[in-house]
Amino acid sequence: MNLENPSKALIALVGLICITVLLAVDQIPTEAGTGMMGTILGYAVGNGIAAKQGKTVSPIIGSKKVEQ
Repeated sequence: MNLENPSKALIALVGLICITVLLAVDQIPTEAGTGMMGTILGYAVGNGIAAKQGKTVSPIIGSKKVEQ
């Protein structure tokens, strides 16, 4: 597993941290926070799956390129 797009990974990580902090200090409802987390994680996983299937995307996480 390789980190293919560090900027997307950083944005997703910062978003998850911010949402977690907002949930911890009770500034947003639990339903909203978990929905936003699911959206961010779904985007990250979806990009990885599309990349594995050979579709044109710039994934956050990609498979390792095997040299022969």
